[in-house]
Amino acid sequence: MLDIHFIRENAEIIKAGAMKKHIDVDIDRLIAVDDERKKIRQELDIKRAEQNRRSSEIQLAKGGDREKVIEQMQHLKAGMAEGEEQLKKVMIEWQQLMLMVPNIPDMSVPDGESDADNMEVKKWGTLPDFGFTPKNHVDLMTALDIADFERGTKVAGFRGYFLKGDAALLSYALWHFMSDHFVKKGGFTPMIVPSLVRRESFMGTGYLPQSEEDLYKTQDGEYLAGTAEVATMGLHMNETLDAKQFPMKYFSFSPCFRREAGAHGKDTKGLVRVHEFFKFEQVILCEASHEASVAYHEELTANAEEMIQLLKIPYHVVVNCAGDLGLGQVKKYDIECWMPSEGKYRETHSSSYFHDFQTRRLNIRYRDAQGELKFAHSLNNTALATPRFLAVLIENYQQSDGTIKVPDALVPYVGKSIIGPTAG
Repeated sequence: MLDIHFIRENAEIIKAGAMKKHIDVDIDRLIAVDDERKKIRQELDIKRAEQNRRSSEIQLAKGGDREKVIEQMQHLKAGMAEGEEQLKKVMIEWQQLMLMVPNIPDMSVPDGESDADNMEVKKWGTLPDFGFTPKNHVDLMTALDIADFERGTKVAGFRGYFLKGDAALLSYALWHFMSDHFVKKGGFTPMIVPSLVRRESFMGTGYLPQSEEDLYKTQDGEYLAGTAEVATMGLHMNETLDAKQFPMKYFSFSPCFRREAGAHGKDTKGLVRVHEFFKFEQVILCEASHEASVAYHEELTANAEEMIQLLKIPYHVVVNCAGDLGLGQVKKYDIECWMPSEGKYRETHSSSYFHDFQTRRLNIRYRDAQGELKFAHSLNNTALATPRFLAVLIENYQQSDGTIKVPDALVPYVGKSIIGPTAG
């Protein structure tokens, strides 16, 4: 959420940013409603002052004068009740409009309507030359009996899956590898966070109200999160932080759930797009500085790249065009890893910064060196999402005989260097 004073003073910039993001929001209507909100509040303030004055008069008045003042007070109270009811109605529209105002994209963000317009900024690794036609991960894993998609659908419904044997071990290995890597790196607090989260944190991070159709909701009104970012950002909701602790870095893990409501017909088989998965997320809270946000954004992205490089998976980094940014994102990178069976890169990691868009919604503040209260800046990055990354790894490490070579970095965790057919 942006500050209403900033919106009023920079209305044309906000309109241009919304147009660049291809987000439809009526800034003129918001300003008109804000004018009405301010007018009603001013009128109520005048009436409250009048009420206080009349209360003092009642204490001093006697006889008929007292009755006259009491009658005037009753009319005043009726007028205040009517004004407060008007304010409630205006505030509902004001809040709805405020929640729809997008953050302004950075000047370096390219124009575009969708992910097709994202721009490559880096490429790493050599694409594998198998000497044979590479298979997809579904065929490879089914042949090795390390995944069961048919029974997964029977048990969990569409996009359900079972990981078995060495596929489960490989997933555990990726999790352990990531945990060890970040613990050794230092600076990050490891966290296991809730995936069942109240609405306030979703509103604060910007997933509601825009993405409600993609969230699972419980009978009690909570939602299942599609990323550990939501709970991690909610950790400090309504708190005033100690600036001496900045940057506050969290390495959070949670089960995740997405309905994939807008993905009908996309990746209907396999592990790339599923309803239930697991994620490690990097989250940073820092001082309200654009320069600091930019620096930490590059750091988070480099951390994710470092992990992919250790596993020797070819990838490239794209800067997302404005039309592929979310409501609150100032800038975003996607890391896309090579999928041999498709002959193209697929998104596996994303890295974003928000300035104070999320923290203003969540009321996460700190006092700067001058004692002034400010909203912190926030950033997040997908450190690892499984089983999607498992699909990438298996396809890139397939061999001509249908076995899977285990990346050197994971051999100590898996306990073997080759994943082959089940004995017998």
